[in-house]
Amino acid sequence: MNETDEFILDAFKQQGLANDELIGQINEEVNAIPDGEAHDKDLAFMNILLEKTGMPKEEVLGFLSAELNMESVDLSQVEVSEDIISILKPEWAKQYEVMPLGQNEVEAEITFANPLDPDAIDTLSTLLGKSINPKLSYRGDILKAIDDAYGNAEETKLNDFFEGMEGEIEIGDGVRPEDVSEEDAPIIKYVHSVIKDALERRASDIHMEPLEKKFRVRFRIDGKLQEQPDPPKRLQPSILSRTKLMANVSLAEKRVPLDGRINVKVGDKVIDLRVSTLPTVHGESIVMRILDKESLSLGLPQLGFFSDDQEVFEDVISMPDGIFLVTGPTGSGKSTTLYSALNAINKPDRKIITVEDPVEYEVAGINQVQVRTDVGMTFSAALRAMLRQAPNIVMVGEIRDLETAEIAINASLTGHMVFSTLHTNDAPSAVSRLVDMGVKPFLVSASLRAALAQRLVRSICQNCKQPYSPNSSELAVLGINEEQAANANFMNGAGCKNCGDKGYRGRKGVFEIFVVNPELEEMIYHNVSIVELRKKAREMGMRSMRNDGFRKVLAGVTTLDEVLMVTTEEE
Repeated sequence: MNETDEFILDAFKQQGLANDELIGQINEEVNAIPDGEAHDKDLAFMNILLEKTGMPKEEVLGFLSAELNMESVDLSQVEVSEDIISILKPEWAKQYEVMPLGQNEVEAEITFANPLDPDAIDTLSTLLGKSINPKLSYRGDILKAIDDAYGNAEETKLNDFFEGMEGEIEIGDGVRPEDVSEEDAPIIKYVHSVIKDALERRASDIHMEPLEKKFRVRFRIDGKLQEQPDPPKRLQPSILSRTKLMANVSLAEKRVPLDGRINVKVGDKVIDLRVSTLPTVHGESIVMRILDKESLSLGLPQLGFFSDDQEVFEDVISMPDGIFLVTGPTGSGKSTTLYSALNAINKPDRKIITVEDPVEYEVAGINQVQVRTDVGMTFSAALRAMLRQAPNIVMVGEIRDLETAEIAINASLTGHMVFSTLHTNDAPSAVSRLVDMGVKPFLVSASLRAALAQRLVRSICQNCKQPYSPNSSELAVLGINEEQAANANFMNGAGCKNCGDKGYRGRKGVFEIFVVNPELEEMIYHNVSIVELRKKAREMGMRSMRNDGFRKVLAGVTTLDEVLMVTTEEE
């Protein structure tokens, strides 16, 4: 009971309307109420007390009003407009059990269920920046008025929020019909709508991020994060739980990161979403990575290769043995390049096995192995077992340690072609990275066939591209004169509906291909410095990523700003 209820109870005792025996009976009835049936047991106590004594609430309010020298208000006889409701936020009304009745420039008139709580009056005065003129109302009437007023306002707000959302996508194993209640339906509709919108806008990631005062949703489109309309903060737990349920991960576990998958079907197109959760200060952050299998069937020109680099690339992936490494930071398109390479050489007469963590894309005709460290299926253990399957081509998702590196190298030296990835800044650095892991330089020189470094730049929108003339500083950066610029095809995007007024649509790679020939092999064998190795490769015709990007600027594929943003200056 709050202070006001205790005050009323004491007054009833003094008036002889209640004694300890009656109060004991009331307590027994209240305690017998099953949990979940009584909205509030304190309220139930007061209702039963009034019923037992036969005293109407109006008389109680009148008595209390006289004792406290405070005006009472019968809320059942008052109609509160939406303008007045907006004086207080719903959470304030519910926390302090109050209802606004009106305001002017200096004062707010508010009726209280517990007028003996000075902290509530002081807090509301601070929040509103006005003095409070307190009134008194029966607590049951206030709680009902809060539900009626703010419940309807919130429902209208949510209806507006959900209105027009479409969820015409089919979700795979994560959601079962029996999991869906009428209350869940709007949340399901919202999550489906977010996924559908992300797919339509070609997003690569969906980010759901709980912040202190809002729940932020962002899409990564062409490598750039773009904010979307934020759902109401109060829906955050429901949206996160629904997403986790669809991803088939534990709803109860909120303390550790979790990984799951969502399988969606849009029309005839099947798309996988890799889901990652991360506990943060204000709730679980969820990122859904969209894996579109159609990207695997991209031809090499669609990846961004010019014809000369494409020819070199095709020669490398067609070699009978050795190691081919793709390097670059996370999100630079390494997996797409490797899968496209596998797709290009995936023939019935070749056995291809991959070991990945996780398996991002499932490809027909290829044997794919999922790493599971919890049961001992590590990269190295899987790789050993794979070699007993007599494959022609092996793909290791990433070379992370010496053991995996040595097994991959031994596989390449025994007649297998091995594809893998490394995290290095440029292609020649793959050599020093393997040596730093502990691989002997003579093994690197004998096994490494080539390394490809890459970054992604946004492509100019083909729908709104237009010619432009670069200024002198841009020409200086590109290293060309005005006469050479006259033969180039400089373009930029004006911005249109097709590209979301960004001027860019899609991304292409800029590449650096380090092919190991006998001379470079000899240098690797003698463990020369990476500076010397890079210098020799440049002398022998290796083009840097920045230079490859400049070629794409001159060809009107991308812009100079994009290339400068993702590549480093020449040594």
